[in-house]
Amino acid sequence: MRKGHNQYVTVISNLENHCLIEVIDVHKAEELTEYLESLWTEEERLNIEEVSIDIWAGFARVVKPVFPKAHIVYDRFHVMQRAVKELDKFRRQSRLTEKGSRRIILKNNEDLTAEEKAKPEI
Repeated sequence: MRKGHNQYVTVISNLENHCLIEVIDVHKAEELTEYLESLWTEEERLNIEEVSIDIWAGFARVVKPVFPKAHIVYDRFHVMQRAVKELDKFRRQSRLTEKGSRRIILKNNEDLTAEEKAKPEI
């Protein structure tokens, strides 16, 4: 599907085995629930321990009834995307607009150079 055109697909994979299970053109909760229930028996679904999902709330509403014993883990990409947006929002509100300030805020403290640590405005 083409990025940015509100055309979504749902990718179902086994992260433990690095195996693609299915790519489906379904993004509605009801259809996704029905489809996932058709892929595995109830017993198999009860044995699934973790499900990694996008932060879209619809996925969590689907996962809970379909995989009742599974822990929900939000995928790193979307978690980091939200964290970076919030840090950037904080940077702008704090008027930290000096060139390089965004990169310094996003960098791990232990990875900062002595010069970057010494910047008083950050």
